Formats: sequence, structure tokens, C-alpha cells
Amino acid sequence: MALMGPVAGHAQQLGLPEAPILTISSDRLFSESAFGQRVIREIEAEGAALAAENERIVAELSREEKELTQKRAEMDPDAFRELADAFDRKVQSHRDGQRAKLEALGARGEEARGTFLQLARPILVALLHDSGAGVILERSSVFLSSDATDITDIAIARIDAAIGDGRDLEKPKGK
Repeated sequence: MALMGPVAGHAQQLGLPEAPILTISSDRLFSESAFGQRVIREIEAEGAALAAENERIVAELSREEKELTQKRAEMDPDAFRELADAFDRKVQSHRDGQRAKLEALGARGEEARGTFLQLARPILVALLHDSGAGVILERSSVFLSSDATDITDIAIARIDAAIGDGRDLEKPKGK
């Protein structure tokens, strides 16, 4: 127990809880950090641009479909079928392309979250060491705990101080 006193006193001096088990909300850690907020803003902006592009494509395809329908009465059925089949392929191609873009956007979010956790790990290890605790548990997985053991706010502050919004720390994307 003599060892616990100095460690606990050290934790208290650093504003950390004096507990053998700490909790953290990884969702809040990401979403409230400068890094996470930047990524969320970027993904929301890209998502809005994708939605606008999709609306433009839908309007264009609707116009083409209307023109194709108007031509139907004056066309040979086989010639019309060829145009209709080509139009269907074009629609499917656009759907596939937009779906792929949406999936890539989701993957980018997951990749950014993984990068964030990788960058945050040494900071969380230092928090664990500084507090003298033996473990940090995910808050949502804990049935009952005191709010005093939650270090999410402290972790966010330390991560923000160490990596900021992380813009300069992520791997450059091949564009």
C-alpha cells in the first residue's frame, strides 16, 4: 500500500481520478476531439456534395427517360428496346458508381477513426500510467460506475494538445 499513496497523490495532482479502473467513451473521444470534428465536417461536406451530384444525375436521367418514353410511339419496337436497354444500363451504372462513392466515404470515416485511435493510443497509455490505474474500460460496456472514473474529457484535452485536428498527421491520400 505504500506504493499506492505516491501514485494516487500524483494522479490527484494531475487532475486524474484515483481509481484502479478508469472508463472512457470512445465515441465521445473521437467525435468531440479536434481530429474527430474535422473528419466529421469533411465527411459531411463530401456527403452533401455526393447528394447534390446524385440529385443532378437523377434529374438528368428522369429527363432522358421522359424523352425516351415520348419517342416510343414513333419508333420500331426493336429499335426502342435497344435504346431502353442502353438507358437501363446507364441507370445501373450511375447507381453502382454512386453506391461505390458512398461506400468509399464510409470507409474513409472508419479509416480516420482507426488512425485517430492509433495516434491517441500513446496518450491514453500515458494517462493510464499517470493515474496509476491498471485498466481503461469502454464506458458503454460498464454496467455501473462512478462518473469520477470517466477520463474522456481529460483524454480529449490531452489528445487535442498533442495532435490537434490531425490534418498534418494523416497519410496523404492518392488523388
